[in-house]
Amino acid sequence: MKGILKVIGIICIIMLLIALFQRDKIRRLIVVNSLFDEENIVDNFQDMETLFPTYHIPQSSKPLTLERNIGYSFPDSFIHESEEYATKQFLDATMTEGLLIMHRDTIIYEDYRLGLEQDEKHISWSMSKSFISTSIGIAVENGQLSISDQVTDHLPEFQGTGYDGVTVEDLIQMRSGVKFDEDYGDFNSDINRFGRAFALGTSYREFAKSLKNEVTPGSRCKYVSIDTQMLGFILSQATGLSLSELLYTQLWEPMGMEHDAAWIKDNTGFEMALGGMVATLRDYAKLGLLYLHKGKLNGHQIVSPEWIVKATSIYDDGDLTDQSKNNNYGYGYQWWIPPYSTGGFFAVGIYDQFIYVHPEKDLVIAKLSADHNFKTNGAAIKARHISMFQEMAKHF
Repeated sequence: MKGILKVIGIICIIMLLIALFQRDKIRRLIVVNSLFDEENIVDNFQDMETLFPTYHIPQSSKPLTLERNIGYSFPDSFIHESEEYATKQFLDATMTEGLLIMHRDTIIYEDYRLGLEQDEKHISWSMSKSFISTSIGIAVENGQLSISDQVTDHLPEFQGTGYDGVTVEDLIQMRSGVKFDEDYGDFNSDINRFGRAFALGTSYREFAKSLKNEVTPGSRCKYVSIDTQMLGFILSQATGLSLSELLYTQLWEPMGMEHDAAWIKDNTGFEMALGGMVATLRDYAKLGLLYLHKGKLNGHQIVSPEWIVKATSIYDDGDLTDQSKNNNYGYGYQWWIPPYSTGGFFAVGIYDQFIYVHPEKDLVIAKLSADHNFKTNGAAIKARHISMFQEMAKHF
């Protein structure tokens, strides 16, 4: 009996030691698995810096203060697929935390909800991709890389992986041909597997190396978040700077961002390029202003007008099987173009994060949310948002 108790005691000590040494991984795994639970999602989206390790990005030394002339009232309702939706009820139902509308560079509507404050940071999710695209454009203009470069030109360790033979342009247009399941509602999908791997300490780079090719690179457009992570690796390799350093020097400082930002990192210290940037509603909206003004903001030509056009244009050269039909939207350089667009385009993140830009109307709309219903009805809710934004645009 004493021998059994001794064995049990040893096992308990070993388990305690494992728990102590792996406590950060265990805590992060628990956080990831409950990150989108209805009772936690609002607080989690506003507290990402306390939940995950991040890099700090300081505000601009010369912040651009946006003019305010509050007085806009949004339309009472909008139509989507012949069904009418009450705008206020839709904003409530999608757990809107912040909504900002700018017309002619002036804030005409600004509302914060569910505890979010004007100077409080919120996770971007895939809106980060549009910031990465902008940094790629700047690096191309600086001669640090070309969109025709192969992944392996910058990252030779990816030879023999699913990214062998893929170009930078393939990545930025989501045409890598890599097999990847982006279904957030499926526990076993690749994107959810990525989340758990991150929680357990797996590096983003090693995860990307595990992916396999499914079709010929460039032959179809399919949304693969790891493609943007690959762009992040290439950016850092080509420029010799971290993504956080690039964000500050290329964008945050010259654009006059009003608040600090942060970027979630893995256990190797590399940023989650595909969706880990954390910033305020106003500073997200300024990316929309940058694109509205053809790459110029706060007195600086930050990225060329030619890149803005390329980034927000649909590409369909006849060889793509799914380009302009991907979720009924067109896709540019990490920006989305709505069907039957009249000039608008948008950045979007899961759980209803949006930067919507309508150049013809001189309009930018930014929205932050914590919509727990996204897992089961994300595509339909996303489409309703675009119909709502387009209805708002009609009134200008």
